[in-house]
Amino acid sequence: MSPHTTPIVDSQNDLELTERVIAPDGTRVPNPQLDRWIDDIDFQAMRDLHRDMVVLRRIDSEGVALQRQGQLGLWAPCNGQEAAQIGTGRALAQKDFVFPSYRETGVMYTRGAEPGDYVRMWRGEEGAAYDPARLGIAPLQIIIGAQTLHAVGYGMGILHDGTDEVAVTYFGDGATSQGDVNEAMIFASSYRAPVVFVCQNNHWAISEPVGLQSQYPLAGRAPGFGIPSLRVDGNDVLACMAAMRWALDHARSGKGPAYLEAVTYRMGPHTTADDPKRYRDDAELALWRERDPIARLEAHLRAAGELTDEHLEEVQQAADDIAREMRAACIGMQTRPALAVFDRVYAEPHSGLQRQRDEYASYLASFEEA
Repeated sequence: MSPHTTPIVDSQNDLELTERVIAPDGTRVPNPQLDRWIDDIDFQAMRDLHRDMVVLRRIDSEGVALQRQGQLGLWAPCNGQEAAQIGTGRALAQKDFVFPSYRETGVMYTRGAEPGDYVRMWRGEEGAAYDPARLGIAPLQIIIGAQTLHAVGYGMGILHDGTDEVAVTYFGDGATSQGDVNEAMIFASSYRAPVVFVCQNNHWAISEPVGLQSQYPLAGRAPGFGIPSLRVDGNDVLACMAAMRWALDHARSGKGPAYLEAVTYRMGPHTTADDPKRYRDDAELALWRERDPIARLEAHLRAAGELTDEHLEEVQQAADDIAREMRAACIGMQTRPALAVFDRVYAEPHSGLQRQRDEYASYLASFEEA
């Protein structure tokens, strides 16, 4: 575990008490604990990670715009958390299975999501935004922390099957106060299930600051359950990748679960239904803007002479193209007839389902008669 148990209520110094590879100014920082996990990452790989983060931020801004224009019912922004999601997501093997919350747009991206997958659920067209089997991701989970239990159940199934897959679950700092998360860690530890817990500590559980629910680092809780943990700079994409590779190796090699706390910051609202100006200080926002994960990697690449204006233009064009496809997919979606809610509920039709369908059809018809 990262050897820091300093109180975290001081946002000014909190990020300094994490494991990192690249400092906020782009300087490379030697880290014996993390370096060996990313010794294969060259400058081209860094440019690819940079591209991923730029594309993700553009997808996120398009999601906000679509909601503001009435095309989506809601959107959960991930602006500021690009490194935590891209770094950990790119470390996963295709065979691993992810159990997300509702904010893991970047993890969806790393798993091969199509443009329409990002908006389908938020538009209310389907209960699941994508095919979980194709992407290797369970449906987005709205119930805070519930996905951690699902991940542990899946992990216990992996043990039963005798395979080397890993179940990975993402959640926020607020979820760590939920009983589900703590119960999930108990079972994962007791059964040595191959599960990686990824806590994206973005400092705000809606309007509740993390310092109110925990005076000490969240990663310090895991060892109490017998789970080793790392506390990493969540705005350092290389540190996030290295930490995730360590955690996956630990779980995949039969040593049981591992826990990551990626210390990052939610630059936007909790969702588009939230107004963070009512509870968040502008000075804190400005402080974290200086720690931007994309700008940090750009600074590192520029200092090494490995980033050109042509590359930046190409990346921005690619990001705009994906956003355009996402918008077109959203607006072009056709809402299914209301009675389609009964389709594919059971493999074989039965009288009880038909009766419910008939009753609902009669209910809908009453509006037409009125």
